[in-house]
Amino acid sequence: MQLSPIRTIAVTGLHATDNPAPGLAVLRCLQREHSPRERLIGFAYDALDSGIYAAEVVDDVFMLPYPSSNPEIFFERIREIHQRVELSVIIPTLDAELPAFIELEPRLRELGIVSLLPTREQLEQRSKANLHRLATRCGFRTPQTLLVGDVEELRRAPQRLNYPFFVKGPFYGAKLATNMDEALAAFHATAAEWGFPIIVQACVAGSEREERNVAALGDGRGGLLGAVVMRKLAVTDKGKGWAGITIRHPELIAIAARFAHATQWRGPFELEVVLAPDGSPYVIEINPRFPAWVYLAAAAGVNLPQRAVAFATGAEPADDSDYRIGTIFVRTALDQIADVSDLEKIVMSGEWRRSLEGG
Repeated sequence: MQLSPIRTIAVTGLHATDNPAPGLAVLRCLQREHSPRERLIGFAYDALDSGIYAAEVVDDVFMLPYPSSNPEIFFERIREIHQRVELSVIIPTLDAELPAFIELEPRLRELGIVSLLPTREQLEQRSKANLHRLATRCGFRTPQTLLVGDVEELRRAPQRLNYPFFVKGPFYGAKLATNMDEALAAFHATAAEWGFPIIVQACVAGSEREERNVAALGDGRGGLLGAVVMRKLAVTDKGKGWAGITIRHPELIAIAARFAHATQWRGPFELEVVLAPDGSPYVIEINPRFPAWVYLAAAAGVNLPQRAVAFATGAEPADDSDYRIGTIFVRTALDQIADVSDLEKIVMSGEWRRSLEGG
């Protein structure tokens, strides 16, 4: 009997700080239902990304250049890696790299490498700048939002929004401002890091401890391949979830379904939601990738990354969202131990092939 070929799945986003990228969580999800005919590798952008040194999760790691620096060099690096390990699937997990992967998807597909990605138009529809327009179209609430292009526009923001409000970048970052001095500081810091437009978003009164998140997967045909709702139990000083619990919330599942249907979304996404005192949900962001807590969804019975790989490679995975209520995650911080020679491998050669070392 002829064995099926090895399927090589590459995952990006290996840095794991107090605000971790989703890469390690996605790899753990795939490892949970790992086939002997599958190989998991990591793509990293920095030699000190902690996930590089997580030998229990990923064997081979390859460095990539930042996609924004030169898209052609980025593509050539992936093609070089493909020639050596025969990539089958790539799962990008970072907002900022998605435009490059979307642009390169046809060329990667010609090489036999598939992904489950939205179109550029879909990506723009759910952006922070367009969220209010999308909310009207999909029938959900979102806080009042202003686009700010310069300091004078920011100074006029309190005429339309009450303090406190959030100052956000186009990709990442959300700083709470309770006065104009704080707003100006947040504006300059965010613009310097992420560029324009700057988004100013109202706070939902009384919502400070009522945060909900939905991890979901769209099939590109208007349907969902699964969705899980989580309530945050603890957050960091940056507001990032440090502990959470799966809950039942049909209204949030319905919002995710309406979003997938209206946009024909293809691939993973996350809804960030706050609840007003009367229980009304307000969507504050829609992230176009798996969240860093996605392993909780797999542990509760809905392995979204595994379903994404199956669907991207032509299978029809289960599309139910019947998950265990009351499953809890508590994030931990741990030290990854390696030898200086391991760091040298990454810095000097741009890769670490543990699979070739037998370790």
